[in-house]
Amino acid sequence: MKSPCLKVCLMDPESELCKGCFRTLDEIARWGAMTDEERDRVFLLLEERRRDEKSDIPEIPVPPLS
Repeated sequence: MKSPCLKVCLMDPESELCKGCFRTLDEIARWGAMTDEERDRVFLLLEERRRDEKSDIPEIPVPPLS
């Protein structure tokens, strides 16, 4: 299963987004139960969030596990 997780879990109290992957706590908690379509929608949101938010954590490409 594809995931935006960078293994850097640090929640920003202002934006309520993870500074590593830019997901909300709800999105992180529900990730495994989401349908592929729901995850695709979140990935689109994450692109917007990365543009809008500043993170001091560099993005490191991680190959898929399967």
